[in-house]
Amino acid sequence: MFVHQGKKRTSKHNLQIASLLSFVAGIVNVAGFLAVAKLTTNVTGHFAFFVDEIFKLNFWQSFIYFLYIFFFFLGSFTSSFIVEIITRKNENFVYIVPTSIESIILSLIAVFGKHLILENPNLIACSLLFAMGLQNSLVTRISNATVRTTHLTGLFTDLGIELSQLFFYRGKESSEKLLSSIKLRLTIISFFFIGGIIGGIFYSKIGLLVLLIGSISLALGIVFDNIRLRIKWLQRKYRH
Repeated sequence: MFVHQGKKRTSKHNLQIASLLSFVAGIVNVAGFLAVAKLTTNVTGHFAFFVDEIFKLNFWQSFIYFLYIFFFFLGSFTSSFIVEIITRKNENFVYIVPTSIESIILSLIAVFGKHLILENPNLIACSLLFAMGLQNSLVTRISNATVRTTHLTGLFTDLGIELSQLFFYRGKESSEKLLSSIKLRLTIISFFFIGGIIGGIFYSKIGLLVLLIGSISLALGIVFDNIRLRIKWLQRKYRH
């Protein structure tokens, strides 16, 4: 799921990582919005508010929106920087550090978020945006820009394009490629939606502790990939 990169990746690997990470993003999106009334998985809306506040001469509020944008960017930069460093040592483990950082951030916000909502809600928004920047950069890098999981605008655009192309590309190879891509888009959208529903239902009962579901899901993904990697390593060892 995480380990395979570039040409080594198959549609199955992309579906697995898309399912997990879009599910987590869906939880973060709804829980973050219900907690602080801010978008916490993408920055498109924040950029519009940032410009609007500048025109209104509300410079402090525009600075807050700038921070939201910056922290998403910082998460993306940090993830890619870590990947570059680790790739030079062992590319099989490039995903562990960024994913672990994301899992830790979600856990911290889950545990301490109740107090932060009253004292510093912007810290919650910035932390979650940083985590989503980490995630989006990592999955983009691993999947060679095939999978994006933190926002749906581009996904619906691509889905609309590919569905229209089904009427024109009738060749077997072209159709199979299109159907595989459509399946991937629908998977991301579906799991984002499922994550959002779970986030909304459980937020009403346990508040930001719902983020622990996302954190645990990421941790299980890391463990699953490590076990599978070790099994393959042992199989190769005993073959030789």
